[in-house]
Amino acid sequence: MIDPSQPYSNWFIRFFKQLFPAPFQFTLVVAFSLVAALSFGVGAWVISRTIDQYLVTSMTERVSRDMRLAQAFYVDHLKWIEDITVRLAKEPNVLGFFQGKPMGGWQTTSDFRAYLSTQMRGLFDQGNHVVVIVDREGKVKAAVLVETANVIILEHDTRYSFALPIVQKAIQEREIFSATEIIPEEALLSIRLAEKARIPILDTPRAAPQPYDPREGSAGLALVSVAPLHQKGQTFGAVVVFHLINNDFTLVDRIKTVAGVDTVTIFLGDQRVSTNVLTEQGKRAIGTRLSAEVGEVVLYKGESFVGPAFVVNQNYITRYDPLYDHQGNIIGILYVGASQGRFLRLLTAFNRQVALIALASILITFVLAIPVSGYITRPLGELRKLVQTSQKVSQGDLSARAPVNVGGEVGLVASSFNTMLDTLQSTQDKLIQSEKLASLGQLAAGVAHELNNPLATILLYADILRRESALDLQYQTDLETIINKTLRCKQIVSGLLNFARQTQVNAQPTSVNDLIQELIEIEKRHTRYEKIVFNLELEAALPLAELDAAQFREVLLNLIHNAADAMPDGGKITIRTAAKPDDMIAVEVQDEGKGIPPEHLSKLFTPFFTTKPVGKGTGLGLAIIYGIVKMHRGQINVQSEVGRGTTFTISLPIKLNLHRESQGEEGIIGG
Repeated sequence: MIDPSQPYSNWFIRFFKQLFPAPFQFTLVVAFSLVAALSFGVGAWVISRTIDQYLVTSMTERVSRDMRLAQAFYVDHLKWIEDITVRLAKEPNVLGFFQGKPMGGWQTTSDFRAYLSTQMRGLFDQGNHVVVIVDREGKVKAAVLVETANVIILEHDTRYSFALPIVQKAIQEREIFSATEIIPEEALLSIRLAEKARIPILDTPRAAPQPYDPREGSAGLALVSVAPLHQKGQTFGAVVVFHLINNDFTLVDRIKTVAGVDTVTIFLGDQRVSTNVLTEQGKRAIGTRLSAEVGEVVLYKGESFVGPAFVVNQNYITRYDPLYDHQGNIIGILYVGASQGRFLRLLTAFNRQVALIALASILITFVLAIPVSGYITRPLGELRKLVQTSQKVSQGDLSARAPVNVGGEVGLVASSFNTMLDTLQSTQDKLIQSEKLASLGQLAAGVAHELNNPLATILLYADILRRESALDLQYQTDLETIINKTLRCKQIVSGLLNFARQTQVNAQPTSVNDLIQELIEIEKRHTRYEKIVFNLELEAALPLAELDAAQFREVLLNLIHNAADAMPDGGKITIRTAAKPDDMIAVEVQDEGKGIPPEHLSKLFTPFFTTKPVGKGTGLGLAIIYGIVKMHRGQINVQSEVGRGTTFTISLPIKLNLHRESQGEEGIIGG
């Protein structure tokens, strides 16, 4: 557990180590998190860009739709003005006014104006609509202003002419013309509407240095329809009906309300004369001007502009289309747009959601990566323990073993490493045993030679004394004891000499099966084997093996003697032979005796170690066997279970491919 009372740095380090105990686990978690962050980041960026493009496309398509609706309203309104113009041109009293044949009972021009105002009532309920009657020279004969359902008779100033190009063309060609036109200040002065149309030019960020049309600010922009007054080839004048757009917001507001368009603006040149775009103060942006980059495209190139644009004081998704007069000249612009702020808020909200999802996904990835990386890097921890074990082994501790806590390749490596250590330990023990035996052999040879002659002398004189008949019985008994003990000593000395002679092997190709059968045939006749049954399981195809037959006979003889001693009440001794891989043969000697305790197994081949009673063995038999087998470059193993018996297994190579030394006769192998 982590103690929060510890210093923060120590607490954090302990917590970090507990959270990431395995090697490279933190690196792996960071790598997983970075991959997830990169994937989610790229995905979020792609999604954001896709949605951004989709929204831009949608907004562009929307403003294009809005423009089509606005143009439909615009054209429809112009058509409606044209219909009224045609209706008035066909009115008999209007033509009669020029012919001097009034039909309404009126006699003067004032009476005609009153009549005209009466005719205009109810035709226009909104906006500034003007009806002007002019003669062939463009002089105003009568003018009426319909302003929000109010009809106002306009006084005209004869100093100015209303001879607009579209009016002159309609009179000359005797055709009806309708178009968006600029009404110059002189024409407006002729009907005293100049002040109504006047709009001061306001400084606007990003606008061009100079206005597009020098008449901006004083001229008026209008939807104009002109119908000539003529009869029998004679033209008397014309009826002019127009909607003055300057300072009139009825058309733009109607488009916004009915068509669902966010903002609508009508420009005279690059100046806003009618709009529902608001300034920062919340007022209509009348008098402000178009941005220069948009004006370059629409006014000078005559192309539509679609896309984000700076409008008054903020960005909009916009569309600008040029407005043409009856001669095809660009005189203004029709604009529709949607505030980019709403679009940006939508995009920002979406990006925020995508970012939150990405962050949550990265956090989830980080949390999930901790146990996953722990599972992946757990074998690395086992490898670290394996390295620590190898360091202990390098320092001489062969008892160290690597823990095997995981499966897979790492577990297999740890198991193989432990098996290698077991083999190394066993090999070291055997090497130490061999060195001990070699040293003991040299010692035994010297001791045996030194003792053999004195023992022979003692035995000789004791036997001579025993043969003297004059000795009494007590002396005879003492001499018998001396002789028996001396013979016992000679037996020990003989064993020592045999143990010392293990340093040489006279190897010849030998049939191990024949050797075993010959030995058993002789030994089974001895009285010590009366209760013993020999069971031979010899492989018929057993190959010849290079070995010293005399020494190997001594090995077998010692093993069957020990097996018989382990079964004082009788039993079965089984001898097996078999060919093994890698050009080896195996010989097993198995008994059904009392078995060997586990604690004695590691000491069996130690010289002078015996489990037999005192006087029954010298403890050199198995040591001699071990030395002989090792001189034949073989292995001897023992398996025993107390109460069930013991099995000795000898493994020998078929060929002794060893360095041969010349020691008097060929076939003698030096140990």
